[in-house]
Amino acid sequence: MKSIAIFRHAATEGPGYFADFLDECAIPWQLIRIDAGDTVPQDASAYSGLVFMGGPMSVNDELPWIPQTLALIRQAVAQNIPVLGHCLGGQLMAKALGGVVARNLVKEIGWGGVTLSGNDQARAWFGDIQAFEAFHWHGETFSLPQGATLLLSSAHCTNQAFALGRHLGLQCHVEMTEAMIQRWCEAGADEIAASAGSPAVQSARTMQLQMADKLPQLHAVARQLYQHWLAGLAN
Repeated sequence: MKSIAIFRHAATEGPGYFADFLDECAIPWQLIRIDAGDTVPQDASAYSGLVFMGGPMSVNDELPWIPQTLALIRQAVAQNIPVLGHCLGGQLMAKALGGVVARNLVKEIGWGGVTLSGNDQARAWFGDIQAFEAFHWHGETFSLPQGATLLLSSAHCTNQAFALGRHLGLQCHVEMTEAMIQRWCEAGADEIAASAGSPAVQSARTMQLQMADKLPQLHAVARQLYQHWLAGLAN
């Protein structure tokens, strides 16, 4: 089986639980460290699937790797190679496929509930799950690409996830681990403080106190999504 390419855009925003899941399933993967200067591959068919992680930048920033990434996503979708995006990754997918990424009315940082859309695609991806507490860290949001189906919404962000065939774009984070949350709280302390008045921004202490209760459920949701995504992998 070809390896899965995982694209990291910031040192603190690696694959997290997704890598643990792949290792448990004995599925090979390759980390492409955009933040460390790795180049964007030109041939999507070299991989069984493409996975894009988060990052503090905007997909609208003038960064040299963004047009290359958008082209790679379009190529993968055209070749029916599964694509999975987390937060920035979901925004990259949306923009590559004709959607628009713009500022969300409310910044979301920390734990927050999301609810499933009442459609067949949502049930196919999430099974019996109706709602769950996701982890959020974003100030922008995407519109749905043409032909995509809305899967998730939150009180402060309507478009939290979309599916387009075997491709899945997420605005929220399901890949979180305890270590990642702690690192993000440290690295993002200034952002948390600057956004303290937002109704959807939690303190670092609140986020970390809730990890023990909420991470197991989040991992269960992630397993459900990742298993469904893996079923579409190219050989």
